[in-house]
Parts: sequence; structure tokens; C-alpha cells
Amino acid sequence: MTRTAKTPTPMMITRRRLLATTAGGLVLTGLAPSRLLAQEPLRVAGIYTVPVEQQWVSRIHQAAEAAQARGDITYTFTENVSNTDYARVMREYAESGIQMIVGEVFGVEAEAREVAAEYPDVAFLMGSSFLPDPSVPNFSVFDNYIQDAAYLSGLIAGAMTESANIGMVGGFPIPEVNRLMNAFMAGAQEMNPDIRFQVAFIGSWFDPPRAKETAFGMIEAGADVMYAERFGVSDAAQERGVLAIGNVIDTQASYPDTVVASAIWHFEPTMDAAIAAVKGGTFTAENYGLYSYMMHGGCSLAPLGTFEGRVPAEVMARVAEREAAIRDGSFTVPVNDEEPRSS
Repeated sequence: MTRTAKTPTPMMITRRRLLATTAGGLVLTGLAPSRLLAQEPLRVAGIYTVPVEQQWVSRIHQAAEAAQARGDITYTFTENVSNTDYARVMREYAESGIQMIVGEVFGVEAEAREVAAEYPDVAFLMGSSFLPDPSVPNFSVFDNYIQDAAYLSGLIAGAMTESANIGMVGGFPIPEVNRLMNAFMAGAQEMNPDIRFQVAFIGSWFDPPRAKETAFGMIEAGADVMYAERFGVSDAAQERGVLAIGNVIDTQASYPDTVVASAIWHFEPTMDAAIAAVKGGTFTAENYGLYSYMMHGGCSLAPLGTFEGRVPAEVMARVAEREAAIRDGSFTVPVNDEEPRSS
């Protein structure tokens, strides 16, 4: 797929043949079936405010490409869409015959719902800090509720720090970031209640140089483990010879002597549930966030890789015990959306 940040046109919709018909109308349970045969793919578009390489968006993009490879959907996307242009791109895709639009509307919450209401025969699956609104039945929300994996990575970080000083660099202090940081901090403090945290937000989703400079300051202030919620933090850790914990994607291959572990988001359960609902005519305003929980396969702790054997065995035994309990529902990692503070 050729990436573009331009206005989508019908010629961009798919690599495959466009179907002649589109979904029409609503039924009581949600969007009406599109009268597609089971083997005919759903037409899906992604709208992203950042490059698809950015870790959060990359997981959505990867899940969509996997669904396309299976033949479940055809997929096109537009990246680097500004918030001021987001509604226009939504309308362009909706007008062009797309049946489901996926993206992130954190900066355009109200306007995005207004657009969705104009196109009741299109399913919208959007990353959002807010709950779904029943008055817009074709607009569902999701978020990366990967606090389970973040907590497990915190257990490892708490055991690996020698200075009891951990630096944490995030994008913005919004729920989707806060809950992961808080879960990580809870895991670290379970291993060492005396750990001190340095917390900062760079005010951007994609500014590796700023994240790197912020991390340098924390390392100079004594942090020997960095929580890399943003790109750039692991680069600082690597240059200064300290450890890092990754978030959303596994970057250890790029930082084999730096990244100990990572909390991984798997968007596939969310994407697949939405595709099935649209095809089945049952898509309606729902919170798809639960599909990011570990018990639903929505997140995991990345393999230790080069750090196998370097994390104490008793710590990994604790991690395994907690993971099993999370998966069977006997242990719950709290969802804490409050802004984390330095301590």
C-alpha cells in the first residue's frame, strides 16, 4: 500500500476490486449487514495523526494488514493527518464507499462524533479517551488498556534498578498514558517500595529528540532504568549505559543491551471483533477497550531475549505467577487514569 497524507479518492480505496454495493441503513442491533458474501472483504480505512511507524499506531496498522492478508478486509490508510483536517478526511473516506474507519480522535472527540452521525451506514472504530455515546450507534471506542503487561514490566524494572531511581517519559498525561505508567509504577514498587520516580511529559506523540533530551536529564539525576513510553528514550538510555523498559512494541532488536522487557499491545483482538460485528450487522456503540486486556490476548510481556538469565530467576517466577493470575482472572491490575507524579 502506498502511504499518503493526501485527500483519499476512490482509486486509493483498495488494491483489489471495489464492490459495487455499500452498507445501507440501520437495524435495531446496530449496522445492517452489507449484503456481502462471506468471502467478500470489508472495505476498511485507517486515519492516523502520526506516521504508521509510531508505536501506538503501528499496532493498529499491523492488525489491519494481517486482516487484509487473510482476505477479511481491504485496507487503505492516510497518515500524518492534522487534527484540523481530521474531520474532512473522515468524510472523504465515508463518501468513497469505505465501510469501516479506524483511527484516533483524542484531539477531535466532539467533531469526530458529529461526522459519524452524518454517516450511519459506516462503522467508526476510534481510539478515544471517552466512552461511547448511544446516540451515535455507529461510533465505537477503544484504547490500549495494556496495564496488565505494563505492571509485569514494572516488576522487572523494580528488580533491575540499583539506584532505586526510575525515569519515566510520556507523551501527554491523558488516560491511555497515565494508566500504563501507574501500572508500571505499582509493579516496580511491589519489588522495592523505596523506588523514586522521575515523571515528565513532552507534549507530543512523536518527538524523539525532545524525549531523548528529557531522558538525559533524568539519567543525570540518578535514574538507572528508563520507562520508554515514547521513542527517543531508549536512545538516551543506550548512550548513557542504563537500562530501559519498552512500551507497546518490542524494540529489543534495536537496543539489545538496553531494553530489558517491553509491554506489548496486540490490536488484533480489537480489530477482529469489530470486523466480525460489521460483517454480522451487530456493530453498535461499544467500548472495545476490554479486548486489550491480557485475558483477551490484547497484550503481553515481550520475551526477555538478550536479557534471558540476567533477570533474577525469583523475579521471573513472580512475573509468571502474576501473569497466570491475570489470565485466569484471580488477580486484577487496577486501571488508574490519574496523572502520575514524580516522587
